[in-house]
Amino acid sequence: MRERDTLGRSRAEGAETYTVFRAEEGSAQYNHAAVLIGFNGQLYAMWQSSLQDEDAADTRVLYSVSDDGTEWSAPALLSAPLEQGIMTSGGWWTDGEKLIAYLLVWPERPGSPDHSYTLYRASTDGQTWSEPKAVMRKDGTALSGVIEQDMRALPDGRILTAVHEPPGLIVSPYYTDDPSGISGWTKGQMSNLPHEGLVSRELEPSWYRRADGALVMTFRDQASSHLKLASLSRDRGESWTTPVLTNFPDSRSKQSAGNLPNGTAFQVNNPSTDKTRLPLVLTLSEDGVLFDRAFLLRSREDLPPQRYEGKYKREGYSYPKSLVQDGWLYVAYATNKEDIEITRVPISSLTTPN
Repeated sequence: MRERDTLGRSRAEGAETYTVFRAEEGSAQYNHAAVLIGFNGQLYAMWQSSLQDEDAADTRVLYSVSDDGTEWSAPALLSAPLEQGIMTSGGWWTDGEKLIAYLLVWPERPGSPDHSYTLYRASTDGQTWSEPKAVMRKDGTALSGVIEQDMRALPDGRILTAVHEPPGLIVSPYYTDDPSGISGWTKGQMSNLPHEGLVSRELEPSWYRRADGALVMTFRDQASSHLKLASLSRDRGESWTTPVLTNFPDSRSKQSAGNLPNGTAFQVNNPSTDKTRLPLVLTLSEDGVLFDRAFLLRSREDLPPQRYEGKYKREGYSYPKSLVQDGWLYVAYATNKEDIEITRVPISSLTTPN
């Protein structure tokens, strides 16, 4: 195996990979944007699916359920194709009583100047769902823009994420103190870096806590530096520093970050120096500043051949999103934008020996 295929990293001990959904000939050949959550003792995976092409008119949002992450149910429908525009996967939230599924509405296409917005459906059993309703701001108006999938809470319960606001996709941090995650959303203060057009340089962020309590939001860099951008907050997400370029390599793709139960910060991404979405790597930091331990999750050696053609299809492990639950770190992603898969790692194998 070539060094470039693994970046010289060893595999995470005890890592296991399972298929949530395998692309099907003639019906669901494109699958992408997978997100996980735990609810009522089970795991839920959401993703968007279409016959062949990314962001096609027939795009629908599906979800599947598992008792332990190894075997998954046949997918059920969260959103059928729209008559106008498309609806895509927006991720999950739960307050322990209700499961919230976020759905992103693009009246034309993602990134267009048209007015995008976020809806949600709620369920108390993970099977029957309310009709879609608007996600609300603290001022009582509907949230404008599409919410980012990585939604997690601070120890005090405040929920943090980001919103890509119209016109186009201009990213801003957002927070709410509503435990349900469906209202009270407030825009955090952050100055975007200079950019051209309707897409901010910062996109598709995730976030983690440093050992000193500061919050770090990491971004994909649309300027194609192939390094992550990062912003810092010391007031629970209400204000953020202007993003700066880090030395953390990235393929210019969606990524995921968070904290293990002992506080160790982690990032999962494709740390390549171009747009290649492999390998898939987990990187760890004790203090959230120096990320000095890394493990290989998936490499080119594991990669199956792409089976179907389609618009914006590409090889690799795309758009990883993570979940810490029941002693495991779960990472969901799309393989070749065809199959939805998860890799899980025992958290005990990631703990630094004393």
